Amino acid sequence: MSVNKVILLGNVGRDPEVRYLEGGVAVAKFTLATSEVYKKNGEKVVTTEWHNIVVWRGLAEVAEKYVKKGMQLYIEGKIRTRTYEDKDKIQRKAMDIVVDTMQMLGKRPESDHQESSQQEKSIEEYPPVQMESSDDLPF
Repeated sequence: MSVNKVILLGNVGRDPEVRYLEGGVAVAKFTLATSEVYKKNGEKVVTTEWHNIVVWRGLAEVAEKYVKKGMQLYIEGKIRTRTYEDKDKIQRKAMDIVVDTMQMLGKRPESDHQESSQQEKSIEEYPPVQMESSDDLPF
């Protein structure tokens, strides 16, 4: 038995790019940044990881309508590795997170010292939408 499960809570790095395949199947791709904050020699250090996110079907349509750069998202999915050829015809590998569940949490705060009323407003701008994709993926 094995498990391939990813849970991420982060901020959208760019607006989703959405394509419709034959048969009207939607696929959306975007990046998600997750950050870790720690102290090193008394200094605050922030490290950021960038994740390639892939969303299919109904979730892709939700992403197309509502997901925007800077929004905070909670996602669950699985890691998929793919190979592609770059512009110099060199074979490369990339890891994608294929999303099963997505929850929109709001916009990224503009500053660390933002008033709570402003934070609440930014979250209310995007009502929570949670959908689960139960369709088998085409690969």
